[in-house]
Amino acid sequence: MTIRVLLVDDDPLVRAGLRLMLSAAADIEIAGEASDGTEVLPLVEELAPQVVLMDIRMPAMDGLTATETLRARPQPPEVVVLTTFNADEHVLRALRAGASGFLLKDTPPADIVDAVRRVAAGDPVLSPAITQQLIAHVADSTRDTRRSRARKALGTLAEREREVAIAIGQGKPNADIATGLYMSIPTVKTHVSRILTKLGLNNRVQIALLAHDAGLLEDDAPDRRDQRES
Repeated sequence: MTIRVLLVDDDPLVRAGLRLMLSAAADIEIAGEASDGTEVLPLVEELAPQVVLMDIRMPAMDGLTATETLRARPQPPEVVVLTTFNADEHVLRALRAGASGFLLKDTPPADIVDAVRRVAAGDPVLSPAITQQLIAHVADSTRDTRRSRARKALGTLAEREREVAIAIGQGKPNADIATGLYMSIPTVKTHVSRILTKLGLNNRVQIALLAHDAGLLEDDAPDRRDQRES
């Protein structure tokens, strides 16, 4: 299956470099290019890409606003934010809007190709360490509000769904979650789908962020240590 990609960046040299490296992959096709966020929605409707590589800083409409607008539509493509910063509150905003992750612009070509494939397959391009970095950049004054809202949302989950949400927050893939919680991989996928539906989220990255905001990883740490020691 060919992965159709839309490139969005106001720098033509950046777009040319991305086009060159991605076009070399047999399973990736450059569906089109945009130089500003205002062009994204019309091009997505016209070209139907599976993945959008989105720059943050653009003149008329920035990538954050474009991501929020795009991901609010029915059946949107996956979005990967392109940035020169590896720990930026703007990237966190994009992830909360539904982006599937982010790449630094100096990421090696092979890793960018792999990231496009992973995102197209439904896997976020975001490590647990980077998630921690991003959350650390959120202002302390909003932490209590975020925790309260996140706990209220996660309170709607069943016990097993909550356990799966915690595991996703730890950055575990489905296979590791299945092993750790003694369930099959299809059952894990079912729980993930139910979590996304119940909470109105787009992807696993948002589940991980919500788990961190709610403090689930902190609250459940003693329980996990007890299980390991027993």
